[in-house]
Amino acid sequence: MALLEITGLKKAFGGLQALGGVDFHIDDLEIVSVIGPNGAGKTTFFNVISGLEVPDEGSIVFEEEEIGGLEPSEITERGIARTFQNVRLFPDMTVLENVMVAQHCRTHTGVWGALLNTPAFRREERAIEERAKEILGFFGTRLVGYRFGQPAYVLSYANRRRLEIARAMATMPKLLLLDEPTAGMNPKETEELTGLIKKLRDERGFTIIVIEHEMRVVRDVSDRVVVLDHGVKIAEGSYEEVSSNPDVIEAYLGRPAEAG
Repeated sequence: MALLEITGLKKAFGGLQALGGVDFHIDDLEIVSVIGPNGAGKTTFFNVISGLEVPDEGSIVFEEEEIGGLEPSEITERGIARTFQNVRLFPDMTVLENVMVAQHCRTHTGVWGALLNTPAFRREERAIEERAKEILGFFGTRLVGYRFGQPAYVLSYANRRRLEIARAMATMPKLLLLDEPTAGMNPKETEELTGLIKKLRDERGFTIIVIEHEMRVVRDVSDRVVVLDHGVKIAEGSYEEVSSNPDVIEAYLGRPAEAG
């Protein structure tokens, strides 16, 4: 049984078809990359899965439960977390606070515990802080030590991207949706993050869907690749299979001129 099973997913904005009946699945502990040219529907695909958009038609089944149309907070609670193409952090919160606040969807003491500062609330907050530090340690020296107390806005672009992944990890998901995680990074940073994506699966046990434009990353992390074009799936298979598929080549490069 697939961890996530999507059938006939459709979404339009006015007269523009963003998704035109997409079928998709991912099994536990897979890494699947979703690629396609600009305007292919990739971000809309993530937005519908994560609850930012409501599907017009189709089914989204996560762990055998229909989640299509649920609120983003409900989808997070069920175990799906995402990052964004444009980094969305709390810039004035510290690095540590950004990861701590993400865990509050899993807390138990509630508002009254916080208002009354009960012993149970203090114990839970200490546990949240320690878990946040442990998650940040996954990224090596980049986000630990004195970084804990720095506001997020002072971080380098690459470290802000790492922090956003850390915040997604903190919600305790089973499925991570990474939207162009290496966008704007230099080759060294891209290589490092490629290794981190594989470690997220191999060491932390996350199932991962990646939207990525950098084909070297797609090649190096993917168990399977799905190609969208104008909201329709045009190819699926290994990196080698899809990179040599004529329909994929045409989607990226355009139809070759006919000999005349």
